[in-house]
This record gives sequence, C-alpha cells and structure tokens, in this order.
Amino acid sequence: MFRSEEMCLVQLFFQTESAHTCINELGLLGLVQFRDLNPGAAAFQRRFVKEVRKCEEMERILRFLEAEITRSNIPVSAAVDSVGVSCPRELLELECKIRKLEEELKEINGNHDVLKRNFIELLEIRSLLKVSTDFFEEAESQLSCSELPSEESVSAAASSRTLGRRNSSISTNGPQKLAFIAGVIKQDRFPAFEKVLWRLFHENFILRHAEIQDTEQQTEDRRMKKDAFVIFVQGDQVQGKIKKICNGFRANLYPCPNNLHAREEMRMNVHTRIEDLRMILRRTEEFKVTVLTKAAATIHQWATKVKKMKAIYYTLNLCNIDITQKLIVAEIWCPVSDLNSVQNALTKGSEQSGSTVSPVLNRIQTQQIPPTFNRTNEFTKGFQTIVDAYGVSNYREINPAPYTIITFPFLFAVMFGDCGHGLILTLLAIWVIKQQEQLSRWKSEFVDVLVGGRFIILLMGLFSIYTGLIYNDCLSKSFSICRSSWRVRHMFQPSGPWSNKTLHAFGHLHLDPEIPGVYSGSPYMFGIDPVWNLASNKLSFLNSYKMKMSVILGVIHMLFGMALSLVNYLHFRNFQNILLRFVPELVFMLSLFGYLLFLILFKWTVRLRSETAPSILLIFINMMLFSYQTDDKFLYSGQKALQMFLVLQALLMVPVMLLIKPLLIYRHRVQLQQQATAGDKAGNQTDEVSMGDIFAYQAIHTIEHCLGCISNTASYLRLWALSLAHAELSEVLWRMLLRGTLGCHPGLGSLLLALVFSCFALLTFAVLIVMEGLSAFLHALRLHWIEFQNKFYQGAGFKFTPLSFTSL
Repeated sequence: MFRSEEMCLVQLFFQTESAHTCINELGLLGLVQFRDLNPGAAAFQRRFVKEVRKCEEMERILRFLEAEITRSNIPVSAAVDSVGVSCPRELLELECKIRKLEEELKEINGNHDVLKRNFIELLEIRSLLKVSTDFFEEAESQLSCSELPSEESVSAAASSRTLGRRNSSISTNGPQKLAFIAGVIKQDRFPAFEKVLWRLFHENFILRHAEIQDTEQQTEDRRMKKDAFVIFVQGDQVQGKIKKICNGFRANLYPCPNNLHAREEMRMNVHTRIEDLRMILRRTEEFKVTVLTKAAATIHQWATKVKKMKAIYYTLNLCNIDITQKLIVAEIWCPVSDLNSVQNALTKGSEQSGSTVSPVLNRIQTQQIPPTFNRTNEFTKGFQTIVDAYGVSNYREINPAPYTIITFPFLFAVMFGDCGHGLILTLLAIWVIKQQEQLSRWKSEFVDVLVGGRFIILLMGLFSIYTGLIYNDCLSKSFSICRSSWRVRHMFQPSGPWSNKTLHAFGHLHLDPEIPGVYSGSPYMFGIDPVWNLASNKLSFLNSYKMKMSVILGVIHMLFGMALSLVNYLHFRNFQNILLRFVPELVFMLSLFGYLLFLILFKWTVRLRSETAPSILLIFINMMLFSYQTDDKFLYSGQKALQMFLVLQALLMVPVMLLIKPLLIYRHRVQLQQQATAGDKAGNQTDEVSMGDIFAYQAIHTIEHCLGCISNTASYLRLWALSLAHAELSEVLWRMLLRGTLGCHPGLGSLLLALVFSCFALLTFAVLIVMEGLSAFLHALRLHWIEFQNKFYQGAGFKFTPLSFTSL
C-alpha cells in the first residue's frame, strides 16, 4: 500500500489444448500482465487474427440485438458471471445462433417496414377518398358555368386559400371535361408546390386541397401534417408535367375513381385492407417481441462469453507457438507475492482441459523495468486515481495515495470550512454509498465520477465539519459550544471605564484585556471564540489567523514531502543523494521557511501589545536583505545574529547543491576512463564525459528547488484566500436574503419567507457547495501535484495492466 508491489518476470509453458482454460483462469485471477513476444508482427500477421475479427463481428451483432431490445422496451436479464470458458466449438455454435437471429430480425424489420409503408399509404388513400367527394362536386359545378373567372375572382380565391380549411386554385377556358390527379403531400411543402403549379399552368388547372384530419394516420406517420389534393387539368401533356412536379415535391399520387359509386366501393375495399394489415402488423410485432424477449434472457451471457473469448485470443496473439504447434510460450509480469496463486490457477486450468502435462513456470532475471502495481480497494481506489492522474509512480517508488487519504480532504476542508456545508456533502456521500448499485446502472459519465469518488466526498464532508468547528462557522453563523473567554461586565464601572453614557455615545467599543476579569487569560477551548463574530475587526483577525495558518500548513506539508524523499533514497540505497541533495535542500528549507514558521508560533506564545508588536513580514524581508536599523524591535535577544547565520547557511547550501555532485560524477568517470586505458583497452571507444549536460541538469534542479521553496510557500496562501472567500460569500447570502426576511409579519410574510428560503437554499447549493466545492477541490489537487509530490515523486512509470475479465 505504501509502496508498489514487487514484480517478477515469469516464463510460462503450457500445451495448446489447455491454452483456453489456462488463460481463462488467469483472467479470472486478474494478477497477470502478458508481454508481447511478437513486437515486430503487425495485427493482421498474428496467428489468431481471424478469431479476433470473428469475435468483433459477434460483438457488432450483439450491439444490434441490444439496440433492438432497448427500442422495444424489453427488460434485459441481469448479467450472470459464468466461471467456465467457452471452447472454440461452442463459440462457433454461438456465432451461428446469433447470425441466424440477426438475419431473422432483419427480415422481420424489413417486412415490418414494407407493411408499415403500405399501411400508411392505405390510410392516406382513405383520407383522400373522404375529402375528394366535395372536390369533384365543386369541379362539376364550376364546369357547368359558361362564364370564365375574372382576375379579381382569381385573386379573391387565392386570398381565401389562406383562411379556409379547404382551398382551391382555379383556371379554366370553358366547360370541358377535365382529367384529374389525386395525391397527398406534406403540409409544409404545399405552398411552394402550389406556387410552382400556378406559375407554370395558371390557365390550365383546378386545384383543391384540404388538411388530413385522420388522427390514426398522423400517429402512424409520427404526427406529420399532410394535405390531400386533387388537380383537374386539360390535356395529357400538361398532366404528365404535373406528375413530374409532384414527384419532385415527393408527393404520393394515388388512383381515385371519378364517380361516386366507384369511390364508395374503393373506400370499402381500402377499409378491409387496412383492417387486414393492422392485424398482420400486430402479429408481426408480437412475433418480434417474442424473439427479442427470448434473446434478452441470455444476451448478457452471450456478450460476456464473446468478450472473454476475444480477450483470450488477443492474449494468445502475444504468445509464441513452437514448431510442433503443441506448446505455447508466454512471458508475464506478476506480483511476487501472488506466484503461488498463478501456479494454482494454471494447474486448475490444465486439469479442466484434461491435459496430461502441467504448465511450467520459470522465473527469469531481467534488466527491464517492471510495471507499477499498487493494490487498491473500494476505499483507496479514488485516491489512487487522483495520484495516477498526475503520473504513474516509478517501480517500487513510495506511493503518495495513503497519505493523500488524509491530506487531500483536509486541505480541501481548510478552504471549504463550514459545518453546514460539510454536513450537506457528508449526507450526499452517504446517499451515494447506499445507492451505489442503482446509480452504477446509469450510463452517465457524471454519475460514474460521483460513484467512483463517493469516499473522497465523504472524507471531504467530514473534514469540512471539523474545520467548520475550528472556524466556529455554520452557514455564516457561529455557535457557543463552551463559555467565551471574554467578559463584557467587567468593562463597566467601577472595575472598568464604561458607563451608560459610553454605550450611547460610541458606536464601537473596545474590550481591554488588561482590565482584570475582561479576558480570562486562557484561550477558547475549541476553535475560534464566538465573541469574534460580534467584533468589528473580525475580518482583520480572520485574515491574520488564516494567512499564518496557511503558511504553517504549507511548510509542514512540504517538509513531509521532503521526508518521504529520504525514505525513497534509503530504500534504493542512494546515499549520495541523501548527503548531496536531501541534506542541503532540507537545510535551505529550514533555514528560511522553517524559521518563518518558528516566528509565527513564537509570536503566538508570547504576550505582546498590538501597537508595539513587530511585523513578521517585515522581519522576514529585512532578514533576507540584511537590513537592520538601530531602532528595530526584536522578539527575543540574539535574534539578529541568528537570522544572519540562517541566511548565510541557506546561501552556502546553493553551491553545495550546484557543484559537489557534478564534480563527484566527473571524478568517477575520469577514474573509469583511466582504468580502461591502463587495462590496454584503448582500442575501445569510451563515451565522452559531457560536463555541460551534468552541470545543466544540476543547475536546473538547484534553481527549481530554491525558487520553488518561495513560490510553493506562497502557493499555499490559496488556503487563506479561498477560505476567506467562502466565508464571505456565505455571509453575503445570509445578510442579503434571510436576515431581512426573518423579521417579516405572519401571513404574506410566511410566503415571502418560503420563497426567499428556497432561493437561499438553491444559491447555497449551486454557488457555495457545487462551484466553491469544485474550486476548492481543484486547488487541493494542485497543492498535492505541484507543491507536495514534486518533493519526492517522479511519476515516470507505466501502469500494471493485467488480464482481468472483471474489467471487460
């Protein structure tokens, strides 16, 4: 947990007939990573590439089946983990089964689409026959008139088209017998369709149209509004042109008899066909549901089998097969502590296959860097993910995740400290933990992040409650757990200077701790005294307190990171880095910022008057600049000499970090070169010692550490800034919303209070919990990645990715 697992490279030998069962057992174990023994072979050159592609095709078919099941709203059975592994023959049978099912469903869908299309056409014909009777009566009455319509009547008819339900465009040259074209068109296309007809044939057609009011037809055709129309024309040539225009506007043309008796007979025939098609469609859908219901009971089991077989064949592509085609050779990375488990899994797989030869494990020595494997559980997985997001640790490097479990939520809580807001976060995390199984079924990235970080949110909420108690802040209000250390009664006469006139004359009064009884002499038992919530200088006090607290926490956090680097050096037995890197860095850090921490704590422990107490900031600046005046005030005797010694000591550590290690490396290389020359190896080419590269690397590291100590310490001031901003935003919401509304009279005031409280709750959750919480989370993440982990963590390794069926 505190360091990555010790790994080993193992060579496996097992028979071909036991390959599937052995790899299946290793996949169920999830502790083995296979190495690619054919790195130069392309994907299409692998031995089992056909089997892998076959599995990918089966996955495509299963996705198609799952989409059809989802579209039909059929419940899918829960996935059942199958321990056994499918042999190639079972995989072939499964492939035939799902291919047959796919073809059957495609045929059903194709027939259903054709029947649905015919059904919609019959519904359109029925609607067209309903409205066409009035069209023919109007056309016959207009043909009986000998008088041609004037331009005014045509324009009046065009105006009435936009107002009435049934409209017409009329143009005739006399009482002649007209041919007609009937059809249905989408309502949004009809204006352009009518305009084209009028511009081309404005003296040779009669147009009647009406909106289809058949609700069944609209339901079947996705509630798309359509118009039925009949066009009466003169001449075959014009009729052919109009049909081409109808095709261009994708209008459906249907045959329509020109006499009433034939139309009634056709309507009865269409009605009968509609009923028949409705029954056929219902039977088709029932049959499809039956087929999909049967498939839904086993689709997850099929998908699991296919994924496992694909993983097995992909793994076999990483192995070598000997010339006899009877032996498979593989190389795996696995934890040393789990070698017995791997051996037992291989033996079990060999017994299941009926193989007469047990698999052989041969641990081999290698110079290759093993992968990094950090064991996690449900609780530590989220924190390990935070660390790995910055970079996977080097092999056997110390793992920051166990320490992050405490430091990350604590630094978050320092910026987010509020009892009420922390309680809301805690309740949210508890609810997510209890509803984990239900939430895991949702296919949402946000829900996945929420479920994966449920324990992080829980600890952030608990630590926020703790820091809220320290700040004595709950939704911008303080509470008195213990008795305050300040007494106002002793400020009145005769023991103090106050009187009734003093209360009326001054708006702000000052509590003097020098007066006996005003201050008890001991601080508040836990956290900040609630009396500060009434003080006019509350903001100044909290500014000073939180700023110094941020510096203290930052220096301690960085020193802890440097201590972890010492643990790394001791583990890898790198004693040179301990003497030439860790010790100078620690001395530099303690000489400057360790002393700054000492000044803060020392000033808190001694009793000073605010008018005469020296500023720590000015003391530190003058210390760095060697600027001392005769009238300077010091906190203790000998302060000036100690400060000068500490600054000189820090400056002396710079050349130690910069020069000594490169010079030792150079001397070592020169000695190796002299030994090679004395041993008559002058003919061999030796690498040239590049002092430039060595000094450049060391100079970069020295500058980074010296400047980083300053910038990183200043970076921890974000703890002060965000904590102050969170408290002030909470105070603003209280003052501007709730405080004024609580004094309203009953009646309408109650309704106003309910409305204002709803706004207060909404803004509190959206701004103070979601936005401020996300901001504090990101800043805590940055403090761990940049300020803390760069003291000891390289993060240049590669992650251990075992064959695991649980992650499929």
